[in-house]
Amino acid sequence: MAELSDVLTKVDKLLDRLEQVVPPLPPQTQWHADAFYWVADSRGGYLEAVEDPHHIPLNALQNVDRQKQAILRNTAQYAAGKPANNILLTGSRGTGKSTLIKACWFEHKSHIKLVEIDKPDLKDLGRLLGILAKRPERFIVFCDDLSFEEGEHNYKALKSALDGSIRAPGDNVLFYATSNRRHLLPHKMSDNLETEQVNGEIRPGDSMEEKTSLSERFGLLLTFYPFRQDEYFAACHYWVEFFGGQWTDDVQAAALRWSMTRGSRSGRVAWQFARDYVGGAGL
Repeated sequence: MAELSDVLTKVDKLLDRLEQVVPPLPPQTQWHADAFYWVADSRGGYLEAVEDPHHIPLNALQNVDRQKQAILRNTAQYAAGKPANNILLTGSRGTGKSTLIKACWFEHKSHIKLVEIDKPDLKDLGRLLGILAKRPERFIVFCDDLSFEEGEHNYKALKSALDGSIRAPGDNVLFYATSNRRHLLPHKMSDNLETEQVNGEIRPGDSMEEKTSLSERFGLLLTFYPFRQDEYFAACHYWVEFFGGQWTDDVQAAALRWSMTRGSRSGRVAWQFARDYVGGAGL
C-alpha cells in the first residue's frame, strides 16, 4: 500500500506540472448569443459571448444619412443572402463611425451575428475565419480604429483575408472596419521618391502601391466629415431632449462654449455635452 501511495503522489505531481505547461481547453462558444468578442490567449484564442451588446438607435445618429443608408442597404443585402461588400468607414473622429456599424447590424441581428476583433489580434484572423466557416450563421467581423504604424505586420493577415488568400473567407463572413485614416498605412515623403515617369505615365513605387492596396480591398468606402455648426447644434438638440432636458437659446450658447473648449464639433462632443448639461441641471 505504501508503494501505491508513493506512485499516486508522483502521478499527482506530474499532472500538476503538465497543467502548468499545457494550457486548458478554451471555453465552449455560446453560439446562441448575437454578438461575440475575440479573446486572444495562449490557447489560440476563442469567441466570448457578449450578452448585452452596446446599442444606440439609428435615429440618434445625426448628419450621416448618406452613410447610414449605404451601410443599411449593404447589410440588408447580406442578411438576405445576396452579394454584399466589405465596408471601411474613414474620417473625422467622433462622427459615429463605429456606432453606426453597430446600429446597422442591430437592425438585422436576427439574421447576422457580430464578431469584434481588436487590431493587435488580427494575427489570429486565419483561426477565427476557420471557426466561422464551419458555422451555418452569417457573421460581420468588426474591427474599430483600424490603422497601422510603420513596422506593424498584422495588416497582412487582413489583406490576405479580404482578397488574395487561397483560403478566402466564406460567403458567411463580411468585414466592417473604421479608421481615422483614409489610407490605413502611413505614407512618407520618401515613398513619393519611388514614383517614376515612363513615356509620360506616372507609375507609383512599390511602397506606395503596398500602402494603398489594403484600403482598396474594401468594396465600400464611406467618408465622415467634421460637423458644421448647425449640424452640431442639431445633434446637441437631439441628445439634450433624449436625456430629458429642454432645448433653449441658453442651452445652445452653452453647447457652443462646450465645443470651443473641446476644439471639435462632432456627434460624440454633442453627446458628451448633453450628458454634462442635463446631468448637472438635475442636481
